[in-house]
Amino acid sequence: MTTRLLDKPATATTPGARTPAERTPAERTARRKALLHWIAVHSLGIAAALFFVLPFVFVLLTSLMSDQQALTRDLTPNTWEWDNYRKVFNTPGFLTWWRNTLLYAGLGTVLTVLSSVPVAYALAKFRFRGRKLSLMLVISMMMLPPQVVIIPMYLFWAKQMDLSGTLWPLIIPMAFGDAFSIFLLRQFLLTIPDEYLDAAKVDGCGEFRTLVRVVIPMAKPGIAAIALFQFFAAWNDYFGPQIYASENPAAWTLSYGLESFKGAHHTDWNLTMAATVLVMAPVILVFFFAQKAFVEGVTLTGVKG
Repeated sequence: MTTRLLDKPATATTPGARTPAERTPAERTARRKALLHWIAVHSLGIAAALFFVLPFVFVLLTSLMSDQQALTRDLTPNTWEWDNYRKVFNTPGFLTWWRNTLLYAGLGTVLTVLSSVPVAYALAKFRFRGRKLSLMLVISMMMLPPQVVIIPMYLFWAKQMDLSGTLWPLIIPMAFGDAFSIFLLRQFLLTIPDEYLDAAKVDGCGEFRTLVRVVIPMAKPGIAAIALFQFFAAWNDYFGPQIYASENPAAWTLSYGLESFKGAHHTDWNLTMAATVLVMAPVILVFFFAQKAFVEGVTLTGVKG
C-alpha cells in the first residue's frame, strides 16, 4: 500500500511582497509621506469631486428612507426602503413622462446630428462667397437667448400649425440644425487634414460620398460630443415643455412632470428624492459609458480654428 503526502498549502502572498507588520518603521513612514503627498497634489480634484458627488449621495440616501425618517436630520437610512422606487413608478403618468422624454431627447438628438453635420462640413471645408458671413450668423444665433423669440415661435406653432399641447414644436426645429452643434462640429472638422478629402475625390468620390465615407468616420468623437450635449439639453429641458405642453399632461416630460410630482408629495421627501434619482440616472449612465468619446470630441474642437 502506498501513502500519499499532502502538499503544503500554497501561500497567497506575492513573492517579495511584505505585509504591513513586516515593514520597517522607515518604510511605513515613507509610504505615509507618499500618501500625504498624493493627497496634497490632488487636493483640488478631491474637493471638486466631493462637491459634485456628495449632493447626489445625499439624494440617494434620502430616497431610501422611510416617510418619517426623511423629515429628520438623519443622513443614513435606518431601514433601506427600496419600495420607494416602486411607488414612484406606479405614480399615474410617470411612465408616460418617461416615454415622452425618450421621444423628445432621442428623436431630437438624431435630427440635430443629421442636420448639423452637413452644415458644419460646408463651413469647415467648402470655399464659397459668404462663408464667413454664414459663420457669423451661426455664432450670432448661439448668443440669442431662446426667450427672445419664444412669443413669435409660440404664435406660429400654436396658432398657425395648431401643435400646442404636444412636443412637436420642440422636436421639429431640431431638423433644421442647432447653432451650437454646428459651431462645435465645424471646429472639430477643421482638425481633419484636407489631404484625406482630396484623396477621396481623386478616387472618384463626390462631396456626399466623401462626407459619408471619409469625414463622418473620422469625426465620430465630435459627433458623439454634440449628440451628448443635445441629449442632455433635451432630457433636462424644462422651459420648452412648460411653454408648449403644460396644458396636456399626456405630453409632459420628466423635467416638467417632476415639478408636479414634488407638488403632490411635498411632505414625502423620500419619494421626491427617489423620483429625482430616476430622472438623473439615465443621464449619468449615458455619460459614464460615452465619456471617452465626449472628452475626446470636446478636447479636439479647440485645436485649430
